[in-house]
Formats: sequence, structure tokens, C-alpha cells
Amino acid sequence: MRVERRGWREFSPPIADVADGTPEVSVVLPCLNEAETLARCLETAKRALADHRIVGEIVVADNGSTDGSIDIALTAGVRIIAVEAKGYGSALMGGIRAARGRFVIMGDADASYDFAEIPAILAKLKEGFDLVQGCRLPAGGGRIEPGAMPVLHRLVGNPMLTTLARWWFGVPIHDIQCGLRGFDRAFWFTLDQHCLGMEFSSEMLIKAALKRGRISEVPITLHRDGRTAHPPHMRTFRDGWRNLRFYLLFSPRWLFLVPGLPFLLLGLVGYLLAYPGVTLGAATFDAHTLLFASLSILLGYQSVLFAVLTRLFGTVEGFLPEDPRFLRLFDYFNLERGILAGALAAVAGLAFLAIAVTLWYDAAFGRLDYGRTMRIVIPGVTLTALGVQTVLSSFLLSIIGLKRR
Repeated sequence: MRVERRGWREFSPPIADVADGTPEVSVVLPCLNEAETLARCLETAKRALADHRIVGEIVVADNGSTDGSIDIALTAGVRIIAVEAKGYGSALMGGIRAARGRFVIMGDADASYDFAEIPAILAKLKEGFDLVQGCRLPAGGGRIEPGAMPVLHRLVGNPMLTTLARWWFGVPIHDIQCGLRGFDRAFWFTLDQHCLGMEFSSEMLIKAALKRGRISEVPITLHRDGRTAHPPHMRTFRDGWRNLRFYLLFSPRWLFLVPGLPFLLLGLVGYLLAYPGVTLGAATFDAHTLLFASLSILLGYQSVLFAVLTRLFGTVEGFLPEDPRFLRLFDYFNLERGILAGALAAVAGLAFLAIAVTLWYDAAFGRLDYGRTMRIVIPGVTLTALGVQTVLSSFLLSIIGLKRR
């Protein structure tokens, strides 16, 4: 059988459908040259379904194997989906879209996961959870066989990414990178996933948490990778960065707002000290401090504006959930108020600059008193820049917000 559909092709041996044509669960395995371990994984998955009388199917989402993996899957009599777009996430999305079960359980085909865990995951899904995550780390009751996970992953990478996911997004699990998990297929479609690489796993859990999905986890054992012919597909630093990058892009608060507010505060404190020329001990805060304070204010304000703009854009485009607290901001802010506030700041800044030019005129365009004039020029430049930024950002916010109206 050969069917073209949504970027993937199916070529499978004749498979007897279940009575009503709808399996309860689809076990999806992404595959890229896994001939050494694929047969073992398929056999374990088939045995788990049979032993527990689970009506299900097994789907191998092949991502361009050239080592005989497809022949192994054909011999095993499972469904085979060829996904042309490269990447771990691409393969899984192709397999999930092709799946026919109400529930999907995904796991890697490298023999590191025991598909005998399928019944435990399925039981949790039947309790009403939208997503059930396997947990390999001891923090969640899991177990890692000696040599099954690199020390850097076990002690730094996975704990760090999991902690950030719990802190930034409220993901209620202990092992965000575990590749063995199950979910309601209808719920998965609401997540609208896009990541094509290893960050697909983080994207799924973060979006599920942001959508207030019911998430649970089951402890599992991570076994040693069964492959010897080629190294693991995961690259520690490349994939670690891709995951962290996704976290940052998906959290305007932590990427822009949290760093921006301290810069604003530091700049304001600098002005309070430098404008009157305060001396503390041996330190005198003067015009140079004023310049540093202005830079801090401009950077902080721009960062906060980016947080607001990014949050609104993400909400409008649907990849960030609506936050009532954020949207209440627009009960008080509109284009006209933004233009007015920006114009007032710009006019105040230009007034400072006009005073500085007048002083220069009075000096017959000669040398000026540096300490005196810089206390006028620096605030003038800063207020003018802040005002123009406010006016331009107000227009951009209104343009982005048009889609919500």
C-alpha cells in the first residue's frame, strides 16, 4: 500500500484492522537506521499489547533509513510511515498524524526504553490525563542503568532543563527529556507543534502545561543504548542549546522582562545619585554615572517593550495562551495614550536640549561647562529617545493587536 498524505508516505504490509477499524492505542517509533535494535523494540511492543489484550497498532515513522530498518518493519507486519523532512520532531509528527488510535505512545527505537511500560502509561491515560510522561530520573522514582545516560546529561542537562520547565512554565514532571510518553491524540493536535528537532519533546510538554492539560508521569527504567554501528542521534551541546533556545523564545517574560526590569531600576538609582552629584565615601557620582544610568534605562525600557510586543504577538498568533493579567494591560493602554505619553516625554527631552543649545549660544558657541551642561544634555537625549520609542512601539502594538479585534 502506498498513500501520499501530509508530507508522509505509508507503505505497509496488509494488516488486519480491528473490528471497528479504530485501535485504542498507536505505538509510534521514530526510526533512522535502527536495524540493530528495531526488531527487539517491535517485539517488546507487540508482546505488551498482546499480553494485556490492548487493541492497538504499531507505527514506525521512518526518517530515511538505509540500513534495512524498513525491511525489518515490513517483516514484523507493522505500519510504516516514510517521513521525508529530516529531524526527530519531523519523524514523530508524521507518525502521530498517521496514527489511528485515540491514544499515542511514543518511544525511541534504540532499545533504551522498555515498551513493556505501555500498559502503565495507557492506564494513566485512561484515568483522564492528557499526557503521561515517563521519568528516568530518581527525582521522579525512575532508574538509570549504569552507562545508560552520559554523566553530563544526568547531572546537568536534564535536571537544568526540567527545573527551568517547572519554574518558567509550570510543567509538573521531573524529566522533561524522556522520550517515552503517551498522550491523547486529539489533545496533541491542539498543541500545534512545529519543532523539527530534539526540542520537540520540550515543546510538547511546555505547550501542554500552558494549555492547562492534565499531565502525569510514571517511573521507568532507562536501559543502555543497544546500538553499536553508529553513535546516538542526540548531540549534547547542539540539542541542549536548541532546547534552551526554545525555552527562551517561548517565554518573553524570562527572555526580556526579567532582565529588563533590573536595568530600569539600576538606571533610576543612577539618576538619583548622579543628577545631584552625590558623594558616598570616596566615590562621587557625576556626569559619567549619568551616562551609564541613561544607557541602563534605555536598555531596560527597550527590553520591557520587547516583552510586551512579543507576548502580544505570541497571543495573537496562538502559540502562547491568553493571559488575562496581561490582556488587562490593554484596558488602560491604547494607541492614543501611548502617543500622548511618548510625545510628552519627547517634548520634555527636546526642552532640555533646547536649554543646552541656548547655553551654547550664550557662550558664543564656544566651550561649555561640562559638568553643568551634561546634566541637561544627557536627560534630554534620554527622554527624547524614550519618547520616540514609546510612540513607535504604540503603533506596532496596535498593528499586532488588530487581529484580536
